[in-house]
Amino acid sequence: MTRSRELLVRVAVTVAVFGVLIGALSLSEQPFDFASVWAHRGQYFKGLGITLVATACAYVIGLTLGVFVALARLSRTLWIRHLGDLYVEIIRGTPVMVLLMLAYWGIAPLLGVDDKLLVGILTLGIFSAAYAGEILRAGIESIERGQFEAARSLGLSRRQTLRHVVLPQAFKRMIPPLTSELIALTKETSLLWIIGVFELTAAAKGTGAHTYAYLEAFLVAAGMYLCITIPLSFLARNLERRLGYEARMGVHL
Repeated sequence: MTRSRELLVRVAVTVAVFGVLIGALSLSEQPFDFASVWAHRGQYFKGLGITLVATACAYVIGLTLGVFVALARLSRTLWIRHLGDLYVEIIRGTPVMVLLMLAYWGIAPLLGVDDKLLVGILTLGIFSAAYAGEILRAGIESIERGQFEAARSLGLSRRQTLRHVVLPQAFKRMIPPLTSELIALTKETSLLWIIGVFELTAAAKGTGAHTYAYLEAFLVAAGMYLCITIPLSFLARNLERRLGYEARMGVHL
């Protein structure tokens, strides 16, 4: 199937699905009141902006810390490797909501930090680092062992081998899961309202409280989240296809 035909089929199916959903809602006896929700659109855009900022900052923190987590889990030193394992097990085994509450009510007062958004971003970044570290570790370990041995036989150090040989090959394998982590992190920012951060979900919650149109308020929030996550999915798919094509053509990135 050609690319243009595939795109046409995807668009047609998407339109059909949304048409059915809209038709089902229109036949419902629920009296929808989107006009009152539209009156609070400024709150939605404010919440969306904070959501995007929190997602971007937490993702950068997660990727940065994730590199160290991955290197720790790949370390030949037992105590360093165990610290990496312990970090991943504790963070991944604890719900992000619980981590946010512990960070805001327990750790932040001890450190004298009262910025709710900062606490939320740091907590989400630390949470994301456990998943990003596992993705990076799996990507590195997916490279054939012969690549390491060949690089070492040419006189490259372990760091040079990772930087110039392993990571460029592993990068395209990491793109889909790293994008999935970004999408998951975008949705996890919806929990920041628990510690008082005014993000997109908090905007929907506040709008529903003012208008009593909770269904409409959260339908709008869901649509705005989809406007973020769907393009990210398409971007990841296109990058994966492009990198795979260039690899087949012998282009080294």
